[in-house]
Amino acid sequence: MTDTFFKPGDHVVSPDARGTVIDIQATPSGKWVFGVEDDSGRVGYFTSRALRIAQS
Repeated sequence: MTDTFFKPGDHVVSPDARGTVIDIQATPSGKWVFGVEDDSGRVGYFTSRALRIAQS
C-alpha cells in the first residue's frame, strides 16, 4: 500500500487542528513527515497516516 503524499499548500486536518502543509522532510528511517502550520502559526510534523485532506 502506498502512503498518501501531500504537497505544500494542501489544506489538511491533523490530530491537533486544521492547517496547511508548509514543509516535507524524509526521516532517517525512510518515512516522510509533513510540516503543518495551523491558524495560530504553530507548526507540527505528522506522517501521512495522521493527516487527511480538509473538506471545504
